[in-house]
Amino acid sequence: MKLRRDIFQAISDPTRRAILVLLAAHPTMTAGTIASNFEAARPTISKHIQILQECELVDANQHGREIHYNLKVAKMKEIDQWLEQFRQIWENRFDNLDNYLAQLKQSRKDGK
Repeated sequence: MKLRRDIFQAISDPTRRAILVLLAAHPTMTAGTIASNFEAARPTISKHIQILQECELVDANQHGREIHYNLKVAKMKEIDQWLEQFRQIWENRFDNLDNYLAQLKQSRKDGK
């Protein structure tokens, strides 16, 4: 299967994010089981699942007549690693703000 889409395009849609959460909570689900959690038509949910497969976020395994979907944790880790750089930036900014506020508080105490 050729990748046509980017991971971040896939997770930009709230329905697809919800499907990923479902699969994280339930290791394997059929398309019908996934679709039963949404008000959208089953073909719409199937299209969302297809996009997640194209991005290699979801894997499909045939069991008899049913296809079972599961989350590909390794691919999700790639997203987490990309986001980690932003977590670090924001944590540093908050730490700097905490230090600045502590200095201001100490200056006010010293000035009184």
